[in-house]
Amino acid sequence: MSTATVQHRAFIVLLILVTLAFFALLAPFFGAVLWAGIFAIIFMPLQNRIQAKMPHSPTLASLCTLAICIVVAIIPLTAITLSLVHEGTSLYQRIQSGELDFGAYLDRLREAAPRVEALLGRIGVDFAEVREGLKSVATTSSKALARNAVNIGQLSVSFLIGFAIMLYVLFFLLRDGNRLARQIRDAIPLSEAHKQRLFRKFGEVVRATIKGNVLVALIQGALGGLIFWILGIQGALLWGALMAILSLLPAVGAALIWLPVAVYFLLTGSIWQGVVLVIFGVGPIGLADNLLRPRLVGQQTQLPDYLILVTTLGGLALMGISGFVIGPLIAALFIAVWDLSLNEFSDRRPPAPETAPAAADERSDGQAAG
Repeated sequence: MSTATVQHRAFIVLLILVTLAFFALLAPFFGAVLWAGIFAIIFMPLQNRIQAKMPHSPTLASLCTLAICIVVAIIPLTAITLSLVHEGTSLYQRIQSGELDFGAYLDRLREAAPRVEALLGRIGVDFAEVREGLKSVATTSSKALARNAVNIGQLSVSFLIGFAIMLYVLFFLLRDGNRLARQIRDAIPLSEAHKQRLFRKFGEVVRATIKGNVLVALIQGALGGLIFWILGIQGALLWGALMAILSLLPAVGAALIWLPVAVYFLLTGSIWQGVVLVIFGVGPIGLADNLLRPRLVGQQTQLPDYLILVTTLGGLALMGISGFVIGPLIAALFIAVWDLSLNEFSDRRPPAPETAPAAADERSDGQAAG
């Protein structure tokens, strides 16, 4: 083995070790860096426009974009999060005091529609178990929200550090994002054609995930929370947040929240509330996905629904709330790399021999003559 080969392999090992150590240092603030990258991708077109108007002041342009990002996105999201956990705390306190009992809603449903209990019994479902399970889930969920509310309300040191790091990293990603992207692209040991195809495919799916899935989910959640508030349903903000989360799962959707509530209204005599909720759910909430997603993204850039579902659930299980974004992004990279691999192998596949059809024709002609 030559000295040059040994040095090359030693350098590769050193590069891998240093890279792993670097990502290990970033691991405690993975969420802050991830969301800084997400906001940078969303607001990069605005940054490019502002930068074009002040080409000699990239720092000032980035500060302007960062200020717009804080006002338009970060402050509203922070306010909604604080309101959400405060509402969860109130919900937990009302459940603990007995003021709010989800089991009572089931009892009222059983009184209004006795056939529901009989139908559940036929399929092997015990109504009492459903009642206790619903109460347990409500208590556990509200308790988790209450615990997070205490952490966020006290503005813990880790929360403040993570928030500051996100803003700090976001500023430099906005200012130097294009240059960093070019450096990363130049560092990837692939041909220029492969890099162009890989980055184009990955960029399309990144925009589809952020602009399409996340934005449409936020719109559906906002519409759901609005109609719940209009109908006087308690915890409208909390239910809207749940609908937004479920909207990220194509096989589930926001209907898992509003449809049971509409059925409950219809069965318990609140006819007009049930009808309004069904019309609003099928109309604005249901059509938001079909009307907005093609305009925001385009059908050709979307991941299959089943892949979004599986990767979103997997990302949620591994990474918490950030998994809603990082899961589909990993799937996008997976598809981009394999698409590149398939094209590579198809280009190298030897062409089929052209003499085989001619030989077959000659054999068939000889058999016919014989």
